[in-house]
Amino acid sequence: MDYICSDCPRRCAAGRTEESGSGFCVSGALPRVSRAAPHYGEEPCISGERGSGAVFFTGCNLRCVFCQNREISRGGGQGKVLTVEALRDLFLRLQDQGVHNINLVTGAHFVRPIAQALSAARLKVPVVWNSSGYENVESLRLLEGLVQIYMPDYKYTKAGPARRYSAAADYPETARAAIGEMFRQVGPYVLGPDGLLRSGMLIRHLILPGQELTAMDAMDYAAESFPAGSVLFSLMGQYTPIPGLEAFPELQDPVSPEVIDNLRVYMARLGLDGYWQEASSATEELLPAFDLTGLF
Repeated sequence: MDYICSDCPRRCAAGRTEESGSGFCVSGALPRVSRAAPHYGEEPCISGERGSGAVFFTGCNLRCVFCQNREISRGGGQGKVLTVEALRDLFLRLQDQGVHNINLVTGAHFVRPIAQALSAARLKVPVVWNSSGYENVESLRLLEGLVQIYMPDYKYTKAGPARRYSAAADYPETARAAIGEMFRQVGPYVLGPDGLLRSGMLIRHLILPGQELTAMDAMDYAAESFPAGSVLFSLMGQYTPIPGLEAFPELQDPVSPEVIDNLRVYMARLGLDGYWQEASSATEELLPAFDLTGLF
């Protein structure tokens, strides 16, 4: 399964063997997973009562300085390497536990084996692609018909913050193209009678300190780019300062409740369907332990 990789927008043409790689994501060709278990920290339409079957992949093609999952996003050697067959079986085991969906968290750099595993699994619950939004349209097309729910971030609307905080100046235009492709694949969102998302797209935006205008721009994009009532939007107020941000003094304080409330009002004014978080969400209590749960 060794190959030269150009699967993500970095297009770093790194050589990837089954277990090791030299690219930006520092990942091999086979997926590496750090946790697979029911998860209750997503939006209500995803977590429901029985939880979302979250599979947390190791590695990432971004370098977000504020990442709360940094212990796995920066470490290519973290987690357990799985074959395509083992990943398929993992999906099926989660489904048997009664979860509402299979939630693939930050899997863009493993899109090839994930697509193969999904094709073989023939799951009976929806598949959620839970991503940073920094993805190639060509790679997303490998998932067409295999993913029912896309849940991308839309982190930045300008190159400056994208470069400073995630080392990806091209993030805004890249994410817009990716999100457009996601919507093309799944169309307007569909909620079941139980309030759970059956198909469609939920766009997330994490409010960063001092970036109120960015949040407004992100909501404007969602309201203007898609037909009214066709996508869900999640305004996330859970930003939590982490250690090691000395070089980013503007990120060392949480977002104020007043800013979150103002943005919530703006979201309502735009008529966006979806969710918003209180400032009290800014804790680490809902962060899972990346301890190989569900992998043995």
